[in-house]
Amino acid sequence: MNRPTRVRGLPRPPLALAGHGQGTDPGPVPPRTGRAEGPSAQDEKGAPSGEGREAGRRPGRVPDSGHGPDRPPAQEAAALRAELRERTADLQRLKAEYDNYRKRVHRDRLAVGEIAVANVLSRLLPVLDSLAEAEGQGEVTGGFRRVARSLQTELGALGLQSFGTAGAPFDPLIHEAVTYTPDDRLADTVCTAVLRQGYRVGDRLLRPAQVSVAGRPPAPGVVTIGGRPTVLPS
Repeated sequence: MNRPTRVRGLPRPPLALAGHGQGTDPGPVPPRTGRAEGPSAQDEKGAPSGEGREAGRRPGRVPDSGHGPDRPPAQEAAALRAELRERTADLQRLKAEYDNYRKRVHRDRLAVGEIAVANVLSRLLPVLDSLAEAEGQGEVTGGFRRVARSLQTELGALGLQSFGTAGAPFDPLIHEAVTYTPDDRLADTVCTAVLRQGYRVGDRLLRPAQVSVAGRPPAPGVVTIGGRPTVLPS
């Protein structure tokens, strides 16, 4: 203000703003909106605003359309088909390996079962020999005969087979020659008598049959070894 508002003996002058006369109306004071007009503080400091901020941004990643930025759809489809063929081949190879494994396990189980059955039946062969000897002497009669027949039936159900008959050709793989009788009338070596039955389970030989054989006499210096004529060195 210019001077005190109250002086003794003088009237109170009206109030006036500094820098304005009494007849000058400063006009209404504009309301404050909280936002400064003109350049913002960021603009005054030289910071980018508006288009400048947009231009100063880092370029973003181009959205992926699923085919790659430089890959046409035809090449993408070909790559997918190649990958599908590769996965299909892998699955087929895996299935083949599993099928082979399953077959091998099944074959091994059968082999183990046959070995177990063969071991048990091998222990029962002396019992069958005793029954055959008693039957040859006429001692297997009555209820004992029924027991013997039931035992032979059950062992046959397990795969036990007997072999060895008189007159059959001699086979060194399944026959064990105990005696040999030369006979010029015979063209081949044959079994003339069965001394003990042979037994097998499937393709597994449990015991060869003991037989007496007869055949043509060997030539001088020739012996039969393993069912085959062999010339001895002179």
